[in-house]
Amino acid sequence: MKEYLKNVNDEKLKTVFEVRNAYDEGKLTMEEARAILKEKVHTLEPYEVALIEQELKEEIDDECRKEDIQAMLDLFDGILNTSKPNLPKTHPIACYYRENEKMKELLLSVEDLVQYPVIKNQWFELYDQIIQWRKHLSRKQNQLYPVLEKKGFTRPTTTMWTLDDFIRDEISQAYNLIKEGKEDEFIELQSTVVADVRDLMQKEETVLYPTSLALISAEEFKHMKSGDQEIGFANITVEPTKTEIPAASKPTEGFTNELANLLGKYGYHIGNDQEFDVKTGKMTLEQINLVYQHMPVDLSYVDENEIVRFYTDTKHRVFPRSKNVIGRDVKNCHPKKSVHIVEEIIEKFRSGEQNEAEFWINKPEIFIYIKYVAVRDEDGKFRGILEMMQDCTHIRALTGSQTLLTWSNNEHGIVEEEQPAPVEEKPVATSSSKIDPESITPETKLKDLLDADPNLKQYLFTISDKFRALDTPLARIMLPKATVEKMSERTGVALDEIIAKLKQYFQK
Repeated sequence: MKEYLKNVNDEKLKTVFEVRNAYDEGKLTMEEARAILKEKVHTLEPYEVALIEQELKEEIDDECRKEDIQAMLDLFDGILNTSKPNLPKTHPIACYYRENEKMKELLLSVEDLVQYPVIKNQWFELYDQIIQWRKHLSRKQNQLYPVLEKKGFTRPTTTMWTLDDFIRDEISQAYNLIKEGKEDEFIELQSTVVADVRDLMQKEETVLYPTSLALISAEEFKHMKSGDQEIGFANITVEPTKTEIPAASKPTEGFTNELANLLGKYGYHIGNDQEFDVKTGKMTLEQINLVYQHMPVDLSYVDENEIVRFYTDTKHRVFPRSKNVIGRDVKNCHPKKSVHIVEEIIEKFRSGEQNEAEFWINKPEIFIYIKYVAVRDEDGKFRGILEMMQDCTHIRALTGSQTLLTWSNNEHGIVEEEQPAPVEEKPVATSSSKIDPESITPETKLKDLLDADPNLKQYLFTISDKFRALDTPLARIMLPKATVEKMSERTGVALDEIIAKLKQYFQK
């Protein structure tokens, strides 16, 4: 980490470390510790605090949650640089700050609302925004942390990740309490949620973000932007800059060109039409990549050295991934609390004791199936691990048998029941019977529009590729609360444009 920083003074860092330890152990009062720091240290940059934690401080379990950030700020008062950087609005770090500002507003609303009798719709509206902060946490873990690891700053991955997940789960717990009607428990939890989220944001803004700016180059931040767009943002709109190509615009070209250039260095010159012998056929690079991108399941491959080498970039992805995961130690791609499970799987696969491991997430609204398979060559040598993940909610709901072609709206084909019984056919609702085009407003529920005409979803895909999020597992949870206005916010399509297109659609 030190090699990426300028003008590091080891004696200065040692002094800060020793004074802070003496204060924490009660050997120095606050006044005594501050006096020594002002006399011997004068000024302290956030990245110097990070360097002390990385190289001088012993790592302990749950360290980030236990650290009293306010106590540290009090101790370093007058010497620590806490100024906020001046960055372009679309800079990756600026986006984290912007999300925090929005979250601070939401937390003030929480503190205001707890004073009054519970009105569920008010809380649902507020928590529909708060729960979006999961995207903020996911970007940190999949985008920012991997780059910092490469610079030798591994503390965020090993300590802050645990706090990220703890707060994510705490927000989800609160959301579930209000949905289940446990109003007293929900209100009681709010003060804890507010305090914990503010604590994490303070840790981010005091050390994590300034240190990231000191360690990460402008080119690396530029490279990070496309992955940020893939995962998304929490309650803010970030338009791709003119020099960026959105991740979904040309899915195969980048991969194909990069591989072709790499092979070219070793004398293998290939064209777009050149085919490669695969195990049971011949395919071009473009075809190979297209097949992976249209897999109905998510795949990831970790090699025998425990390095992430590949994942399928599908639009229905169950959990977020970004290209910054490539080249990472797989153990650093999981929260600390589950690393021991990852290590056990690798150990048993490597030794040949086991070949498969399966997990599943079973919740009322979603069922996720996860399977790990040991990859071995023809000689039985361990060559890595293949992870398969699939949202099986729809599959679990299937009954009877279907032996003829049937589209999603059941307009064609025959469904055979295991125990045939007369079923009353219900007419398919049409837009003209339910939706008056002139009644569509920013508050109109997306669910009502889709109930009126299920084919609307396909039309929305033509307006913006971001509407394909409607096919993800998360959509089933958020759909009942989504309005036309939220559609605009999530996709970046102007509200007036969406309303105009919806009115035009329902006039047909």
